Amino acid sequence: MTDVKWTIKAREFVNCNCSYGCPCQFNGLPTYGNCEAVAGMQIETGQHGATKLDGLKFVGIFRWPGAIHEGNGEAAVVIDERATQAQREALLRILTGQDTEPGATIFQVFSTTLVKVHEPIFAPIEFTVDVDGRTGRLVVPGVTEGRGEPIKNPVTGAEHRVRIDMPAGFEYSLAEIGRGWTTVQRPFPITLADSYAQFADIHLSQSGVVR
Repeated sequence: MTDVKWTIKAREFVNCNCSYGCPCQFNGLPTYGNCEAVAGMQIETGQHGATKLDGLKFVGIFRWPGAIHEGNGEAAVVIDERATQAQREALLRILTGQDTEPGATIFQVFSTTLVKVHEPIFAPIEFTVDVDGRTGRLVVPGVTEGRGEPIKNPVTGAEHRVRIDMPAGFEYSLAEIGRGWTTVQRPFPITLADSYAQFADIHLSQSGVVR
C-alpha cells in the first residue's frame, strides 16, 4: 500500500449465479458451489490523489471454481473508454486493491483470491441503475450484457422488496436485492439467469466503507 488517498461515491448493479438470498452475503457457501459474477458501477464523485474520477464507469467480471475465499479465481476489468490515461491508471490501482488497506474494500479482498487477471478492456459502457426501484442495465458491446429487476411474488406477481443491511461490510452499508440475467462473451463465458442481483449506493475509500 502507498500513501495515496482515494475515495469514490458510486451506484452499483451486481448479478451473480447464487439464488436470490446469496449465501456469500451471510458468510455461507455459494448456492451451487462456485461463484460467477458481473458488477457494474458508475462513479458520481471520486478521486485518486489529484486525479478526478467523476462520472466514469467500470465493470468487474469474476469467476471462482469454489467459494470466493478458497481462491483460484479469474477476473477481468472493463474501464470506461472516456477515461484519460491518468484516470485509467488510477481506477486500475483501486480495482486491483492497490493503495488500499488490507481487507478494507471488496476490491482489495477479491484481489487476494485471484490467480488470473486478464488484460484490462477499455470500451464504451452503457449503464443505468435505479437503486430504490431495483432495476439496472449493463451493456459493453461484444463483452457483456445484463439486466436487473425486482423479485416477484410467485402467487400475486407483486414486486417483493428485501434489503441487506451490513454494518461492518467491505462493499456497502445497505443493498436492495432483486434478480438478474447476464451473459459474458469475453474474456471468458458466463451465463446467469434469474439469479441474485443487488443494487446499492457505494461510498469507499482506501480505508473501507465510509459511514
